[in-house]
Amino acid sequence: MSNAPEVFTSQDLTGVGEIFRKLNPPARLAVFGDPIAHSASPPMHNAALRERNHQLQYVRIRVTQDELPQALRNLTSAGFLGASLTIPHKQAALSFMDQLSREAQLMGAINTVAVRDGKLFGFNTDGPGLSAAIHESFGIPLKKHRVLILGGAGGAGRAITVQCALEGSPSVIITNRNKEKGDLLSQEIQEYLDFPISSIPMTTESLGLAMKSVDLIINATPLGMKAGDPSPLPEGLLTKDHLVYDTVYSGGETALLKQARSAGARCAGGFSMLLHQGALQNALWFGETAPLETMRKVLNDLRR
Repeated sequence: MSNAPEVFTSQDLTGVGEIFRKLNPPARLAVFGDPIAHSASPPMHNAALRERNHQLQYVRIRVTQDELPQALRNLTSAGFLGASLTIPHKQAALSFMDQLSREAQLMGAINTVAVRDGKLFGFNTDGPGLSAAIHESFGIPLKKHRVLILGGAGGAGRAITVQCALEGSPSVIITNRNKEKGDLLSQEIQEYLDFPISSIPMTTESLGLAMKSVDLIINATPLGMKAGDPSPLPEGLLTKDHLVYDTVYSGGETALLKQARSAGARCAGGFSMLLHQGALQNALWFGETAPLETMRKVLNDLRR
């Protein structure tokens, strides 16, 4: 790969995206986010591109909320095959797609854009990626778990909640700082999928009661992305019988994972979800099975 900047800007996409065409190999895939410098997606995807001998690269582009509509429109003129979307764009990008997958419609968010015949197609691989990560991490399919989702009505959280419903998990409880958002999502899933979701306030009392009836706790909040972030779960609620999955993968070991280890609970961080959702993105862009183990090795190296 050429010596590309760590982070490009949305302005670099204007016109025909000349700066990306001049790279060696040219950049034709990217991740949009704000912030974005922390993203581990480029090394993972670039390893897959080299393995499959695709003569192009994947880069980071900082795109603010105000810049998102134009940045998406510029993908086609700049010669891009597609893009990944992360915070804060997963829900906002929906209205700018020409076509959405059924999963993206249900999840109310997209994390993958594919450019096909000049049109933007939106997909969501977060839910299926989380499902594969849970099975890999704990040896039990998602559909067998009674689940508590912290931040279950947010971008990735909503996708995970819908995935649990689609797979028929025995019970699903979501909790959010804004309980109204959780209540609304619960009603929507009941209406469209005929699947009951419980929505509770994010209080110590409510969480304490919920923890007695769940097996798996999933953190879908951004807490843990920054060093020093507190855990989204109050102290003393985890036991050795719980399984804990933190979708956050940046900032080192999160406070939630430290809590889990202290309680003797089995736990895993978000690199496996990043891996599996990324492999599914790769398949959408190229119509081929992604080199999963090559991508895994890169992510494991980044963790060391």
